[in-house]
Amino acid sequence: MEHDFEAEGLLDGIDDPDARRARLALLERLSAAGFGLDELRQAAAEDRLALLLVERVLEPEGPRYNAIEIAERSGVDLDYLDALWRSLGLPLAGHEEPLYGEDDLEAAKLVKAFLDAGLPADGVLEVSRVLGNGMAMLVAAVNDLVRDALIQPEDSELDVAMRLATAAEELAPRLDPLFAYVAGRHRREQARQLVVSAAELGAAATHTVVCFADLVGFTRLGEELPPEELGDVARRLVELAEAAAQPPVTLVKAIGDAVMLVSPEADPMIDAALTLVELAEAEGEGFPELRAGIAAGEALRRAGDWYGAPVNVASRVTGRARRGSVLVTEPVREAARRPWKWSDAGRKRLRGISEEVQVWRVRRPPAEA
Repeated sequence: MEHDFEAEGLLDGIDDPDARRARLALLERLSAAGFGLDELRQAAAEDRLALLLVERVLEPEGPRYNAIEIAERSGVDLDYLDALWRSLGLPLAGHEEPLYGEDDLEAAKLVKAFLDAGLPADGVLEVSRVLGNGMAMLVAAVNDLVRDALIQPEDSELDVAMRLATAAEELAPRLDPLFAYVAGRHRREQARQLVVSAAELGAAATHTVVCFADLVGFTRLGEELPPEELGDVARRLVELAEAAAQPPVTLVKAIGDAVMLVSPEADPMIDAALTLVELAEAEGEGFPELRAGIAAGEALRRAGDWYGAPVNVASRVTGRARRGSVLVTEPVREAARRPWKWSDAGRKRLRGISEEVQVWRVRRPPAEA
């Protein structure tokens, strides 16, 4: 069915002849692809006509469900389902709007299986927040890459629409296996942190000082900022860590809202951690505060990463640090030679650590503060 798109107001505000021809060609393609006038009007009002073909490529086929039906078919409470969508950073639709597909239903069934297996509901939501934040940053990075590679300033709406749709058709089927591969590698790497044997440590371990530093409130920030701005915060953290990690301290890796550093000596690591906290504070109100934890002991280097007790302890100690502070374990304090200012932070029970761990808050001496 042919439409008079100009009479329908879908060319309003477009005066340039070339832009009008491109808009008209795009509308004809969209109409031939099955988009109705109401969909076209709404997309034009939202300035996203060029994205309709991409959305169709990415939208899974099959039956559609509303939230009530998802809850009934999966067995997940409707209110908890709302909380789950929010924790993933996804927009909530009206409960009666049929905006969900088979993939949403299968995901809800997986959540129900986790809950039935005894996982705490709050814990599932927390993991969902981390997953949502991480995936939002990853997808934003992919979108930035595609946009920068494919879209030019002189492109028309039709050019943008066709290039993005083609890219989606070619790339989308490959991204899911890539995401699964990366997740699998991270699972294996973290499992190795837990199972490095005493024999391996004895054979090739070295005394290592390990520091983790993370951004306080990063999860909450992910609910307030668009993904691209959240990604800027994470990238800035890496830049600050690179600036703070002066030899012999080295930056090992970044994990979302956290960075890991190692050093053969305690004093340079303490200095680097305090510097990193100070640099984060100097970023101003728009940047989250930082906290850090440092541990020392025998660790094994393998494939560029580090494994062993001090890695696990440093990670756990970081979680017990207050914002803007650096906590260290007793071995780190004993190894330090500079006149740092120490405050007894008590003995802490850390998850996954059998015995309580004595920790100290460290500050610069008055002459350096």
